[in-house]
Amino acid sequence: METQEGRRGIPSLLSSQGECIASNITQLIGWTPLVEMKNIAKKDGIKARLIGKVEPYQPLSSVKDRSALRLIEDAEEKSLISPGITTLVAVTSGNLGIGVAFVASQKGYKFIAVMPAKIAIDKQILLRYLGVEVILVDPAINGFKGLLDRVEQLKNEMENVYVVDQFTNPANPDAHFKWTGPEIWKDTEGKVDIFVAASGSGGTLTGTGRYLKMKNPSVKLICVEPAESAVISGGEPAYHKIQGVGPGFVPEILDTSQIDEIVTVTAQEAMDMARRLAREEGLLVGISSGANAAACLKVAAREENKGKMIVTMFSSGGERYLNSELFAQVKEECVNVNMAF
Repeated sequence: METQEGRRGIPSLLSSQGECIASNITQLIGWTPLVEMKNIAKKDGIKARLIGKVEPYQPLSSVKDRSALRLIEDAEEKSLISPGITTLVAVTSGNLGIGVAFVASQKGYKFIAVMPAKIAIDKQILLRYLGVEVILVDPAINGFKGLLDRVEQLKNEMENVYVVDQFTNPANPDAHFKWTGPEIWKDTEGKVDIFVAASGSGGTLTGTGRYLKMKNPSVKLICVEPAESAVISGGEPAYHKIQGVGPGFVPEILDTSQIDEIVTVTAQEAMDMARRLAREEGLLVGISSGANAAACLKVAAREENKGKMIVTMFSSGGERYLNSELFAQVKEECVNVNMAF
């Protein structure tokens, strides 16, 4: 089996002769499978094909593993960083930081994650478990700017600091132009009609969309954003509960000229759909994945999309949100049951 262009990860191992053993964990970053949501489509009377790309198959269970690897490799290729010398710093709500953490660990870099406090406790736990220094910033103070100010402070206090900036660095969408887009195109045999993805940093939407539109200009690109903070749609930034997307500003790397439509989804709709995916399809995914799937249903319900193939991203695994509102009800039930023993 020969490795196809645009594929890395598991296919690169299967194509080798003899042993199929990854030389290190970063070699496993890449190809993930597509799955069709037939049960939900049937129950809701949807006549389009609903397809999800299962990014929990990444080594640390998130689409951000792709971005983290490309951002670090790009800096190495440009001789901007050196293992054992450079300290990597990144602003993250969690998943990008976790991706940077394991790649940095394997390559020999120290990493400091700057995060908003009081949210995403599961991700904070994982980052600390991976040996990362986590600096928390009160999100009520200057919002995202407060996080950037803390990064600038670190740059002034320390030597040999490199900021892994997913919001401005073109290496982020490049990861998805190189890998995610080609995977979707090949695994659908070029049949994808609509690509739906929420925008956090904008990397997945821009890179994947650019590749798919290059292959077929008729592919429609739909951006999903939180209804509570629909900034790309022209609304005002506000607090919302769909972790990892809707940062409250339009990222520099987000190519809005490619976007054909914006669909807004409430946090409640996102969580309800994430729960449906678990109970009706056996797919244990996170809140933003629920938002993507909810947007897919809205698009698929239109008469003009009957028979079309709609592909979206399941960006991260559900276990990463055990302490969030997504699991609040079942968590309370489990606690109450165990109190009887």
